[in-house]
Amino acid sequence: MEIETSVTVVLVTEINPQSELFVQYVRDKLSCEVEALGPRDNVPDDNDRHFVVLLDADHVNEKDMHQWEECAASDQNNMTMAAFNLADENQAITLATTFRLQGVFYRRDSLALICKGIAKLINSELWMSRTLMTRLIKFYRRQQVNAYRPACGLTHRELEILRLLGTGASNTEIANQLFVSEHTVKSHLYNIFRKLKVKNRIQAMNWVRQNLGTPSMTQGQSRQAD
Repeated sequence: MEIETSVTVVLVTEINPQSELFVQYVRDKLSCEVEALGPRDNVPDDNDRHFVVLLDADHVNEKDMHQWEECAASDQNNMTMAAFNLADENQAITLATTFRLQGVFYRRDSLALICKGIAKLINSELWMSRTLMTRLIKFYRRQQVNAYRPACGLTHRELEILRLLGTGASNTEIANQLFVSEHTVKSHLYNIFRKLKVKNRIQAMNWVRQNLGTPSMTQGQSRQAD
């Protein structure tokens, strides 16, 4: 199996003997650099390398996944993201419509199949089943339709704030962009969370991605959520 030499496979998971054995297996099978990192370890920073990142759904929460995704989306990183250790296709569709994933791997997958999928990702190909791809296409078609419909009774101002929230902007940054006070932003967020029936910023950001699309990050804007 021919693999480009300037690639590193990164397994983001809990570091334990089992994950270390997996790393060694992939390293031997694909003859490329493979390392394991904890969910909150520093993201690799090497513009000359291609990183294939496998996010272990059993050990990486949504907040940490967002941080890895923002890194993958930045111009300074050549990073391909995939979800690893998924229970089933329903979990896959949830994550694939929330994050920019190029591949998914299930708990039932054999080591040989996982290595085959990693090799595809290294070569900039997708690794998803046809049924999952079909569901994603249907999802994004519905999303396009929803973009032209009123959303949950949200006002124009609330939609503005929600889209900014989806970029990871803090309350201060939202207030500065809309020329309002932070108190006003907090009041709007309270109403938004109530209308969307969500409890926190992460859930609201997921709602934005699934219903309004993923907004582009404005230049110089913070990528950290409050």
